[in-house]
Amino acid sequence: MAGIHITDIEAAINHWRQAKPSPDGIVLADEVRALAEVYALMVFYRQDLADEHSMPAAALHAWQAWYDTTPDTPCIAICSTSQGDAVCKGCGRTFDEVQLWPEMTPGEKRATWRRITLEGQAWRFNTYAERARESLSAP
Repeated sequence: MAGIHITDIEAAINHWRQAKPSPDGIVLADEVRALAEVYALMVFYRQDLADEHSMPAAALHAWQAWYDTTPDTPCIAICSTSQGDAVCKGCGRTFDEVQLWPEMTPGEKRATWRRITLEGQAWRFNTYAERARESLSAP
């Protein structure tokens, strides 16, 4: 099952709450309402993943619109899988994930993003992230 993690549903809800705030504190935007229904059912049934292939159309459309605002690939243009590593030192994806990325569904891509972010071992999360912060703080 290609799953959309509950944290992505929550991020999409927050995106739409900012993009289309409630005019009166009561009425929700259609996108928020559609995603909130999925979120509520996930919480009620204690599920971490929603199946992207069986989500209600309105919720999937709202999630997809949020997804389109996120970076597509974790690549930092330092690919050690091309040198024979099973896992890329630059982005943290496996060789198969790097090769199959263009064919992956948005849910599969977000699952990969979640895994590499939780692992936090790739250079994109340490060496190069530190360099980026240093360059921002330099005068």
